Amino acid sequence: MRQKDPRSQPFSQNFSQWWKLLRPKVLGAVLAGIWVSGGAIATVWNGTPIQWLDRQIRTQFFVFRGSIPAPDDIIILAIDDNSLKAAETYQESENDEEITRLLSNFPWPRETYAIAIDRLMNAGAKTISLDLLFDLPSGYGVEDDRKLQTILEKYAGKITLAAAYPKVFLEEGISWQLAEPNADLQSESLTLGFVDFLSDVDDRVHRLGRVHREEILRPLGLPLLPSFAESTVKIYRDEEINPRGDGLFYWGDRFESFRHISFLRILEKREWQRLQDEEIFKDKIILIGATASTLHDFKATPFSLQMPGVEIHAHAIATLLEDKAILEILPNLRIRSILIFISTSAIAIFLWFFSKYSLRQLSAGIAIAIAWVGISYGLFTVAQFAIPTAIPAIIILLCSGSYFTLTVIHSNLEKLFLQTTLERYVAQPIAKEILKNPENFYSMVQGKKIKVAVLFSDIRGFTTLSFLLPPEDLIAQLNIYFYEMVEAIVSAEGTLDKFIGDAVMAEFGFPLSRGEKQDALNAIHAALAMRKNLAKLRSTWQETGSIPLFNGIGISYGDAIAGDIGSWRRREYAVMGDTVNVASRVEGMTKKLQTDILISHSLYDVIKNEIEAIDLGEHSLKGRESDRIRLYSVIGLKGCDRGFYDRVQADLKVYLKQH
Repeated sequence: MRQKDPRSQPFSQNFSQWWKLLRPKVLGAVLAGIWVSGGAIATVWNGTPIQWLDRQIRTQFFVFRGSIPAPDDIIILAIDDNSLKAAETYQESENDEEITRLLSNFPWPRETYAIAIDRLMNAGAKTISLDLLFDLPSGYGVEDDRKLQTILEKYAGKITLAAAYPKVFLEEGISWQLAEPNADLQSESLTLGFVDFLSDVDDRVHRLGRVHREEILRPLGLPLLPSFAESTVKIYRDEEINPRGDGLFYWGDRFESFRHISFLRILEKREWQRLQDEEIFKDKIILIGATASTLHDFKATPFSLQMPGVEIHAHAIATLLEDKAILEILPNLRIRSILIFISTSAIAIFLWFFSKYSLRQLSAGIAIAIAWVGISYGLFTVAQFAIPTAIPAIIILLCSGSYFTLTVIHSNLEKLFLQTTLERYVAQPIAKEILKNPENFYSMVQGKKIKVAVLFSDIRGFTTLSFLLPPEDLIAQLNIYFYEMVEAIVSAEGTLDKFIGDAVMAEFGFPLSRGEKQDALNAIHAALAMRKNLAKLRSTWQETGSIPLFNGIGISYGDAIAGDIGSWRRREYAVMGDTVNVASRVEGMTKKLQTDILISHSLYDVIKNEIEAIDLGEHSLKGRESDRIRLYSVIGLKGCDRGFYDRVQADLKVYLKQH
């Protein structure tokens, strides 16, 4: 058997095939595949935008959680603004000459810290860590360094001094070098810890200092030191601490987590006595560092864009002490990518089954994304586990959002397509009403008995006309004619049923009824508009030398059966029954009675008070000779001018005599 060339398929069939491919289920699956695959690729890539999103999520987790009580065994001895201004404040006080001497200008003499360390240790402090870099000799002379060095040896193994790895700019690029306390402070028993933190892509400190050592310093082959927090905790616990993760756990905002005591209070006699009496420092970790705004020792953290470095060290130390280092559950990017692909694919497939319920899809997607973020938040804040959050949540929202958008667009396009199609047969208001309540329309498809006004219209002398005109001219003139007739029908809320050669069939009261009287009157409105439109066309055709056309219109009112009939190849919604047959026969009588609009008695009874009509008596219709029906020629609406009717009838009689 010879196969049919697919290019010869009708447009409607090709459109139907393309429309199926453009269904939300198909397009939604394609887009979901793109989102899921894109998320997996982005995870492996792990570029700056991805890292930034991840860090932003963690920042918001901390902010949403808020401040919580921090361990009380850490105290910050703050070099604050009051301490820096102390010399000026106390310069006229005879009892506080020591404060004036020790706190006169910053940097202070090393003796200042020696005195503070000695007092704190005598007050019961377990360990003291100085977040101050003494890499240069004291500006107050060698003797000043020796005073501090003596105290360091006195409390050997209990004091931690700061080291750092500042950047250096070389010809070959940027590098780092170790900056240690100067030689006058060095000894074999001296404990050092580097104070550097590595800022992440959002310029905030999210990870412990050890990350800076492992990711930056070790690859460069530099001398390696423990971090400031590691050295402090080792002294306090007298054991090595191996955190399970690298994430820094923050307890809260600046001044809300750890107790701050002004450095000045250590040197001021009355304040120091009060602190001793309260045994504040007993068995505590004391951190000495700058918090004054003029010293600019600040870094951005999840809780603050300007958190003092010494307070970040306090959080790092507490993280190690409480074993709360945040662990990345899936550090391997490939494994993380595979698991994200599998989990989000499963969720996308689950949402895909809601394709008929666009709002449910969107709601389910949002709920799942929120649940994912909620679980991630719980694991992060309670168990200190970090799982991928941003990318999976975005993928889920994109999938559900795509499904929802495609379903809504497709639904609106279908409604628009259906409305456009309906408007070819029915008036726009009726089409919109059907679309608002499609259930009522669909119930009629199975078959329903209705009361309806049926209109038939046929061109007079069409057979003769088809011999006189070339086919292309005939079709062009017919299209103009049909356009005006259909506009008249649809404007009167009629439904165009079908074209039967040169005949037109229409109904009023179907698929939506406006009530018996209004449906019948609408049929009259349509017929009168058809008469008027055709009269205008005849004037135009006469001016252009075209053959003028006349028609006959027959209308009847009564019961009919409406339903969807046909075969699987072709179906149409049709109106059948005696009313249809009567309307067709009434239209056939217009030629015999030489008038253009005839209506049956059943229609006239409904609207006789609304129209002017001429009673033409009872007549036998073709095929119904035994059943005579009274017919009426319609002049117009009640109170109309009969002049136009008479002119049309006169022209029609002349035309019928000639043809």
